[in-house]
Amino acid sequence: MFKPSVAPMGWNSWDCYGAAVTEETVRANAKFMADNLKEYGWEYMVVDIQWYEPGATSHEYRRFADLTMDEYGRLMPAPNRFPSAADGKGFKPLADYVHSLGLKFGIHIMRGIPRQAVAANTPILGTAFTAKDAARYNSICYWNPDMYGIEDNDAGRAYYASILNLYASWDVDFIKCDDICRELPREEAELLILADAVNNCGRDMVLSLSPGPALLEKAELYKQTANMWRITDDFWDRWDLLYAMFERAEKWSIHAGAGHYPDADMLPIGPIRQNESKKNRTRFTKDEQITMMTLWTIMRSPLMIGGDMTRFDDFTMGLVSNENILKMHRNSRHAHKVLQREFDGREFIVWTAASAESGMYVALFNTSDEKGKITLPLSELEVYLPVSATELWTGVSTEFESEISVSVNSHGAVVFYIK
Repeated sequence: MFKPSVAPMGWNSWDCYGAAVTEETVRANAKFMADNLKEYGWEYMVVDIQWYEPGATSHEYRRFADLTMDEYGRLMPAPNRFPSAADGKGFKPLADYVHSLGLKFGIHIMRGIPRQAVAANTPILGTAFTAKDAARYNSICYWNPDMYGIEDNDAGRAYYASILNLYASWDVDFIKCDDICRELPREEAELLILADAVNNCGRDMVLSLSPGPALLEKAELYKQTANMWRITDDFWDRWDLLYAMFERAEKWSIHAGAGHYPDADMLPIGPIRQNESKKNRTRFTKDEQITMMTLWTIMRSPLMIGGDMTRFDDFTMGLVSNENILKMHRNSRHAHKVLQREFDGREFIVWTAASAESGMYVALFNTSDEKGKITLPLSELEVYLPVSATELWTGVSTEFESEISVSVNSHGAVVFYIK
């Protein structure tokens, strides 16, 4: 099993273009990442759902649309949206372009086999099986009916092997499999078949499982089969969803490490929902975006940018290029919540983590609707001597003798590296 040494960082097309992403958009964002963000560790370019649907125009799905598919029931990029995929080339030309920039390429897949392939009873490559032999007819995703589930039999294993070998021939580096993470234990056998196909396709690939919420009782299975798994349903730019993430992060943070990372979902920052209007931007305030980035990085969630990077403003660029914050993302270990209580009538949540390079991180989140001040004795962090501290967002250094005393904006955060 491939185990990336750090939680994956990249871009995913869903938040800004839904099912309607095009090759032109991917290439433009890849060029932007290579020119502006690669040096900070951002590297994955992921094409999200329904790249095989010629008529996709939004975040909605056209039920039972005709999908682009080869003679073996394997979905192929729609050439009207991905012109370089014409003549059976698939995603190889686009992957080659992304790789030429020093980046990595990923795609979204739905669990299972296309219902269209089953209706045509296509052969499964290299076998005597057909699609009908592999299909599990009572396993259909309720929000996107493109697929049937896969039977736990030789035909099902052969079909998964055929698609993963195809993706390996395209030089895919990242697979996001949907309709599987929260579907355990019902789809546990299919997860094991998928993981086996990924591990035996001859190419190192990150395996990401969606959607959440993941099941805590299956944490060890996720760690054994995947590199990242969603701990929430689709995360969007609403404070209530961000506030709820603190509880999810608290439960899941102990499972981060050694190539496997609980995934708090994409970062809905900058221009999102671009298929609806180019005027759309994240509804998060600047302070809420700082809170989001601080929580995601201290808990070591994968970081997947959701906005169209080519239209980032200076604030958004600063959000994803802060070297101190991204260093915490690499070095944070054993992150956990220390406390959640009111200080002078304002609710604060405090997290700490050890640093892999010595020292510790302390993040203080003001979750109330008004600016507030927190005065926290160092002894509550089990620190009993004066310390030097650097606030990671501003880079300002200070000394704390016996307590941390700091004002924090509403829905905002400050985070210190202490040594």
